[in-house]
Amino acid sequence: MRRHSLVRSRMTVVAVSVVLVASGMGFARGAQADPAPGAPGKASTWAAGDKDGFGTAKNTRSKVWYTLNDGALTEVFFPRIDTPATRDTQLVVSDGATFTDREDRDTVSRVRLADPRSLVYQQVNTAKSGKYRITKTYVADPGRSAVLADVRFESLTGRPYTVYVLHDAGLGLNANDDTGRSEGGLVATDGVLSSAVLVSPGFTKMSSGYADRSDGWTDLQGDHRMDWSYSATQRGNVVQIGRTRLTGLPGGQRLTLALGFDARPQTALATAQASLGRGFSSARSAYSDEWHDYLASLRPIPSAAKAWRFTYTASVMHLAAHEDKTFRGGFVAAPSRPWAWANELQHLPVYIAVWSRDQYQIATALLAAGDRAAANRALDHLWTRQQRPDGSFPQNARLDGEPVFGGLQMDEVAFPIVLSHQLGRAEWARVRRSADFLLARGPRTDQERWENIGGYSPATIAAEIAGLVAAADLARRNGAAGLAARYLRTADQWRRDLDRWTLTRNGPLSAEPYYLRITDNGDANSGAPIQIADGGPLVDQRRVVDPSFLEMVRLGVRSAKDPGILSTLRVIDARLMYRTSNGPFWHRSSFDGYGERRDGTQWEPVPSGSGETVGRGWPLLTGERGEYALAARQPAQRYLDTMARVAQESQVMAEQVWDHTPPAGSGRFTPGENTFAATPLAWSHAQFVRLAHSIDAGRPVETPRIVACRYKTTLCVSRG
Repeated sequence: MRRHSLVRSRMTVVAVSVVLVASGMGFARGAQADPAPGAPGKASTWAAGDKDGFGTAKNTRSKVWYTLNDGALTEVFFPRIDTPATRDTQLVVSDGATFTDREDRDTVSRVRLADPRSLVYQQVNTAKSGKYRITKTYVADPGRSAVLADVRFESLTGRPYTVYVLHDAGLGLNANDDTGRSEGGLVATDGVLSSAVLVSPGFTKMSSGYADRSDGWTDLQGDHRMDWSYSATQRGNVVQIGRTRLTGLPGGQRLTLALGFDARPQTALATAQASLGRGFSSARSAYSDEWHDYLASLRPIPSAAKAWRFTYTASVMHLAAHEDKTFRGGFVAAPSRPWAWANELQHLPVYIAVWSRDQYQIATALLAAGDRAAANRALDHLWTRQQRPDGSFPQNARLDGEPVFGGLQMDEVAFPIVLSHQLGRAEWARVRRSADFLLARGPRTDQERWENIGGYSPATIAAEIAGLVAAADLARRNGAAGLAARYLRTADQWRRDLDRWTLTRNGPLSAEPYYLRITDNGDANSGAPIQIADGGPLVDQRRVVDPSFLEMVRLGVRSAKDPGILSTLRVIDARLMYRTSNGPFWHRSSFDGYGERRDGTQWEPVPSGSGETVGRGWPLLTGERGEYALAARQPAQRYLDTMARVAQESQVMAEQVWDHTPPAGSGRFTPGENTFAATPLAWSHAQFVRLAHSIDAGRPVETPRIVACRYKTTLCVSRG
């Protein structure tokens, strides 16, 4: 992902009028626009997943989430955080004769969190030509499902320009079945969801067409003037445009942009009108007050994060903002669909889905921050929406529990049990169901936590052991002493077998024993081949390592000073660690291909053994190394500092950062800075928050003490 706090370059287009690209559609009294030709238009493509801004109101009335990228307003999610309702909305600028620019290509953009204690984001976009500047500040209207933007347009040449709002509607998971009207506003619907785009002062001309056929951007390419006025009455990829009254003179001018949403077009339009009527200043004040009150209700900022207080507060707010407002307690992994997932699998809500593992990470971070209610809602959601009748959990699922991918990951079955124990909850029937599933199907997993290989994983087995020990305690409290004993016997046996399954003593990477990422056959000393996904090779399993083995320490299953742990750390650091000016990072596995191509272009499925894509470092692994350092009684501040430097001015952390050998080209790929991966990634922010509190506590705060003390590891310490 690109550098969020630094300027961004965009391709230059031909023209000097200002056009604002927006999404939505509105009905109004007046002359009927002509039907747009060219239905259904060019097929919709995905919106980039590397967001540099993300916000929502801190209440359940306003069911919209906004995202920013490359100078534009990108997806707005409505009425659930797993349902996009726009693709992008931006300004277009033209002089009506020689050029037409759009913000996402022809400006250099800076993004910042305008208020460090609320999710108010601001974009400042300066034309690469030097002709104009656009400043946009965003909030969600806390009183309704609408996004408001305060827009200031300045001519930097003393010449007037024409400014348009360009809106790519993109309602729902299928962006190719919308219709649009341009009367009284830019209104669009797919029959289930509807959007409306309005500005104050109002549009002087509007048009709704089909992408790359009859849309406003195509219109302006001809003579740099808006000649068409259409309504898109057939289903297709609808793109809408409205001409504003902005000229940039004298000294800059302002308008307010409103995007309203509802099930029906008329009510979406009414929502946008009501939001404009309220005004941006009033909405911003109420929006910010809600976030200020929320942060004031939490624990103080940890001392370890005092130097990074803005990153800390932003991280907590981002975590809270990942929660849905209809299915309470449902936290998605990220507000985006990165790379080609959204291109080839647009109908799937990739990343805008619930993983019980990510949910566990988010819940434990919010619990550490002082939001116990949110952690309890997260567990409620896991038990009531995600748990299956047999006690298992889907690999990932929509907010209502509908599975997205079909994999089974045993750590995702165990973590809800651990979280239940941490929260002091006694849902014994649900805990028993999942614990019995672990007994029946463990310790082998169809997929480990990186989701693309099965077998005996030290990280997964550590979670299963922790889950069984926690379940045994809950069983004992509920009068099931026999079952408690069975859970403990199994946990103890799996712990004894861990080394046989996953610690190789004859592997080629070290003369000392070391833990493997996974073994297919449960024999760590065999050279059985395993297939690495995402373009990786078929390779001897003893050559594949992964920092995730540290889950054994964090979850209290192995001591930080265990010889196998120490020897594996040396292998991991030699093979997977790299240093940047921001600090150290680790690749998630040997031969990992889940990342951009070698030239920096987007990830996409590639043939096995091709090596065309390259996985880079994960900031959350730096945070996990910090938790290990605390378990080993070592300083951990430098790991927190490294993670904070990733966030930069916009205070967002990606899934991955560029490694020490990034693609060549124009300084866009700086080691230690965000790649184009999913951003913000909730797990990254959760790890940062939890590590900050752990440093203050002198230990990993979410280690289950009952596990650590059973196995007499270094983390058998009092809660303090």
